[in-house]
Amino acid sequence: MGFYAKKSLGQHFLHSPSALAKIIEAATLKKEEVVLEIGPGTGILTKALLDTGVKVIAVEKDDRAHELLRQRFATEIASGSFILHSADILETDRSAFGLKDGEYAVVANIPYYITGAILESFLEHEPRPNRMVLLVQKEVADRIVAADGKESILSISVKAFGTPRSVAKVPRGAFVPPPNVDSAILAISDISDARFRVKGLKIRAFFDMVKAGFAHKRKYLKKNLETVSDKAELDSIWQMNGLDEKIRAEDLGLEDWFKIASRS
Repeated sequence: MGFYAKKSLGQHFLHSPSALAKIIEAATLKKEEVVLEIGPGTGILTKALLDTGVKVIAVEKDDRAHELLRQRFATEIASGSFILHSADILETDRSAFGLKDGEYAVVANIPYYITGAILESFLEHEPRPNRMVLLVQKEVADRIVAADGKESILSISVKAFGTPRSVAKVPRGAFVPPPNVDSAILAISDISDARFRVKGLKIRAFFDMVKAGFAHKRKYLKKNLETVSDKAELDSIWQMNGLDEKIRAEDLGLEDWFKIASRS
């Protein structure tokens, strides 16, 4: 059947064998483990995943792709190694797919426009994957790993739950149709909410503080945080941790954010 990319769904189908190989290598897959694929489209990545011996649970919003996928992977569907769901991943309880916290991986070529929503959903809420390997805009991957040494709400939001790394650049020509920007393979390992549990911190309260810290980029961090924390308490935290009075949010590392949140 003919299948064309829908701009409204942000579809760009990967066709680069070398990029596929790098994704699979970065995912460090083990035979028979469970992998969630978001938006399999024509099944290029799906086949590469299945070839490793894993069980793939795919969630596809585009109804047009379902017949194609069912035909292409009829044998795998019959054997139970490939399960296809028709749903919007951002509007569905992942528990309904049989996924358990920390017991599956996410490997996907996701639409750029839902990157932030995907990361928030899978990192901040259960059931979390133990790792994720995603194709994202290169600029976004660089921001997450703080390639320029400057943190952001996005980088802190990811690092609070796992360890991100930019695996490789994927040029726009590796996709059909080609996007307007280059992409990168982003891997996030060791995903959990352990840092919050150990410190007794509520996830939402922590990120409310982080967002307040980044609210006014030109202001010093402590001044920004006065909207959500007592000034005298902040003075004490700064003194106790030896923080520069003129430090800005982008210059503060993850552990210092946790120190501030633990005392606020």
